[in-house]
Amino acid sequence: MITFLHGKLVEALPTQAIVEVNGVGYEVLIPLSSYNKLPQPGQEVHLLTHLAVREDAHVLYGFSSAGERDLFRLLVNTVSGIGPKIALNVLSGMSVTAFRGAVASADVKALSQISGLGRKTAERIVVELKDKIGAAGAWEATSERRALSDADQMINDAVLALIALGFKQPEAHESVRKAVAMLGEQAGLEDVVRACLKKGS
Repeated sequence: MITFLHGKLVEALPTQAIVEVNGVGYEVLIPLSSYNKLPQPGQEVHLLTHLAVREDAHVLYGFSSAGERDLFRLLVNTVSGIGPKIALNVLSGMSVTAFRGAVASADVKALSQISGLGRKTAERIVVELKDKIGAAGAWEATSERRALSDADQMINDAVLALIALGFKQPEAHESVRKAVAMLGEQAGLEDVVRACLKKGS
């Protein structure tokens, strides 16, 4: 399995890149979100990759972040009827955070506007991924829409951590608010989460 490529970017198009690694040129299919983050050709580049082995070809997909690759794999491996091409369209059509928010809030309309996704496929994505993405996806999407101060960012991270640990979103908010009031705004993320878990136990 090829897990990443680190080398010189030879050529970049919105749908693919060619990366030279030790004299070997690798053609990598990429989403638009990764294309926007590529350096100029001739410069060094690092891409995370996913290798798909088919009967007629070995196809390498490249991503600028772990979040993009994780979402690509989640779509391809979990949602019936979605292959690599549509998964790339999803990543090209909206950010990982916006996608997670759309699934968590069952926003079929937003998902079905992505090229290659009809309403039925969008509905299937919501049904098959909602449990995997959950409330944390909605909260993450909401928080990204506003610029966060360091204190707000810490509160946001603490809420996300509690949701991941099984808290419901309103409970997580309330618990973090009380912990910060008790510990003070200078408290670190770990202290706040630990205080919330003690109260919840």
